[in-house]
Parts: sequence; structure tokens; C-alpha cells
Amino acid sequence: MANLILVRHGESRWNAKGIWTGLTDISLSNKGRAESKKVANLLKKYKINIAYTSKLKRSIETLDLIKQVLNLDKLRVVKDEALNERDYGEFTGKNKWEIKKRFGEEKFLAIRRGWNFPIVGGETLKDVYNRVIPYYESEILPRLKDGKNVLIVAHGNSLRALIKNLENISDLEIEHLEIKTGDAYLFKIDSAGNIISKQIFS
Repeated sequence: MANLILVRHGESRWNAKGIWTGLTDISLSNKGRAESKKVANLLKKYKINIAYTSKLKRSIETLDLIKQVLNLDKLRVVKDEALNERDYGEFTGKNKWEIKKRFGEEKFLAIRRGWNFPIVGGETLKDVYNRVIPYYESEILPRLKDGKNVLIVAHGNSLRALIKNLENISDLEIEHLEIKTGDAYLFKIDSAGNIISKQIFS
């Protein structure tokens, strides 16, 4: 039995302003730093053997704060762009709520949460899934099957893609999954890679 802990990074400076960040490398806000420390304290009783994160600093900063709170300065960390946030293409740097006013509720939700809604110059959630899941299956799942406890600190969409796979969520239902900044999911995984239980820390 192993623990798989998924943490969405704390609030970034652009999250605070309602701006679509995507691959733009934005740091945590003060609130985001506090969220990172809060989730670290919620994870104190769980042993972590290895951590994975994206190559974007809001995710790396969150992991650094978790390591600091948990005194895990020697924890092995693997950074990979497979875990990066979704590329929002033409919407990167735009205010979400202005886009909502411009396109209306239905199209806005399709852009923001849809499974395969195309964005000019960007990725769909399906595209994100197609880079996250092969990485998870080749690099992370074998460690879980060996009983290693794994922490992944990443982004709203890269984690939604992974949870879609873990929980076998349909293309339609995934539109309703939202992971807030600083939230954590704890999955108990057996030696065959199956989920035994799930807990959410918020």
C-alpha cells in the first residue's frame, strides 16, 4: 500500500487577479504562500519518499514551502514539463471574467473546463491528459506499486487530467471537477496500482 498525494499549487499573483496563467511563469501571492504552508501542516503525519512537480515556479515554490514545513530538505524532487499547466494559447494573460462576459456562461465553461474544446495556439484538457498520463504510468506508477509514497505538486488542469484517469471520470463529468489552490488529494494505492480510498484536504 502506498500514498499518492496530489497538491495544487497555492494562489499565484495572476490567480489573485483572475488572469489565465497557463505556461506564464508567475510566482505565488502572499495568500498562496500561506495556502502552501497550510496544506503542508495537513500532511504532517504522512511519510513522503519522493516528490514530482512541474517546471513552473508557482508549483516549485509550493513544493519548497511544503518541504520547509515538513523538514524534508533532503527529499528527492523530480521536475518535468509533462506536469506543467495547460497552455491557454490566445487566452493567456486575459482576465477570465471579461472572457465570460464576452462569450457567455456556456462557452466560457467549455473553454475553462471542457474536455476537448480547442483554443487557438493552446491545448485542450485532452492534450494535457495525453502528456500527463504517459508520464504518470512510466515514471510515477511503478514507484507506487513498489510501495513508495509519492507527492505531486502541480496545476489545476494537469491534476484534473490525472484524477480523470485515476477515478475513470467521463469526458462530460470532468467539466465539473475543480481543484482549488492549496487543495490536496490523498489516494491510497495498492500494489496493482488500484485506488483503495480517497481523502480531500482543503
